[in-house]
Amino acid sequence: MKSVGFLRSQRGLSLIEVIIAMMIMAGTLVLISNSWSGNLVRVRKTNIYNTVGMLLQKQLTEVEIKYRETPLDEIPEEGEGGDFGEQYKNYRWTMTSKKFKMPDLSQILISQEGGADEMLLMLVRQVTENINESVKEVTVSVFVKVGKNETEYSATTYFVDYNRGLKVEGGL
Repeated sequence: MKSVGFLRSQRGLSLIEVIIAMMIMAGTLVLISNSWSGNLVRVRKTNIYNTVGMLLQKQLTEVEIKYRETPLDEIPEEGEGGDFGEQYKNYRWTMTSKKFKMPDLSQILISQEGGADEMLLMLVRQVTENINESVKEVTVSVFVKVGKNETEYSATTYFVDYNRGLKVEGGL
C-alpha cells in the first residue's frame, strides 16, 4: 500500500493541472502587460506635456522681452515662428497677434434694473475704445509632431501701451 502512494507522487502533474496553471500565468501576464503599456503611454504623454510647457514658457518669455518696448502697431500679426533646434526636432512654434476687442458692456448696463443714463453709456463706450487701442493680444503656439499627427498648444499674453493717454470727450 505504501508503494501506491509513492508511485502516485512520482508521476507529477496531470494535463488539466498544467493547463490550469498556464491559464493563470497567461492571465497574470496579460494584466501586467496591460498595466505596463498603459503606464508607458502616460509617461510619454507626461513627457510631451512637460516639454511643451517648458518650450511654451520659454518662447512666450522671449516674445515678451523682444516686444516689451515696441509700439503695438509694430508687433507683427502673422508669420513669426521657428523651431527649437536639433534637441527638440519634433517641436516648432508660431506667434500671432491681433488687436484686442473689448466686449460691449453697455448692453449689460442697459439691461440692469433702472437702465443706464446716456452719460454713463458714453463713458463706457469711450473707455472701451481706449482699451481697444491700448491693448494687443499675442498668442504663442507650440506644435508637437507625434507620428503623422501634429498637435497645437497655445498661450496668450497681452501687451499694454501705458503711455497712450485716456481720451474722454466732455472735458474729463
